Amino acid sequence: MTTDQLHTANQAPALKRRPRALVFAAFAAACLIPLSACSGTSADSGSGSSGSAAKGTSMNDNSSGTASGDTMATGKEFGAGCSAVPKDGPGSFGGMATAPVATAASANPALTTLVAAVKAAGLVDSLNSAAKLTVFAPADSAFAAVPKDTMDKLLADPTGDLTKILTYHVLPERLAPDKLAGEHKTLNGASLKVEGSGSKFTVNGEAMVVCGNVQTANATVYIIDKVLMPPA
Repeated sequence: MTTDQLHTANQAPALKRRPRALVFAAFAAACLIPLSACSGTSADSGSGSSGSAAKGTSMNDNSSGTASGDTMATGKEFGAGCSAVPKDGPGSFGGMATAPVATAASANPALTTLVAAVKAAGLVDSLNSAAKLTVFAPADSAFAAVPKDTMDKLLADPTGDLTKILTYHVLPERLAPDKLAGEHKTLNGASLKVEGSGSKFTVNGEAMVVCGNVQTANATVYIIDKVLMPPA
């Protein structure tokens, strides 16, 4: 696994504007996986191979019984990164609010690399059909800090390490900002820690929320500036 390489890569400046779209485009062009990237199907149709997304927690497991698990996010979006979101159309805050999370993300120009990775891992259907989620979504600039050869290796085994990393960014409950701080179990099975309040939050002490409280039909999204790494 290339975890050490990714931990090193996450020390690079996260706001470089060098999206990895070409990496995924080349991968998709090779048609190594039966995804919408090869077939031309949009994100809302998902991947036919998306079954159980993680060996940890089910995406539809909302049985925690905690108040935070049942809390619907309220209030406005916050963060300097929100300025990159379109003012209207499917990728706007209003447009995203009406679509399930993977479909909504596919319309956001700041999340193109994440969307390509989710398609590669076959997680589109699982994410879209989940009842309640919180998603920490790395912006394109976060993936740009990851070396190309590392991304290529992850894409070569999309249901392995790539899936482990992606599901570490998802919680099986929907958290409003006032419930966000604390330790939370992810779909990966491992936990992450959120610190902060108001409109300033960090995840695992390193990734900053740059645009938070973004609503989709079934999830609350917090766009972050680094790719999170699950514990070894």
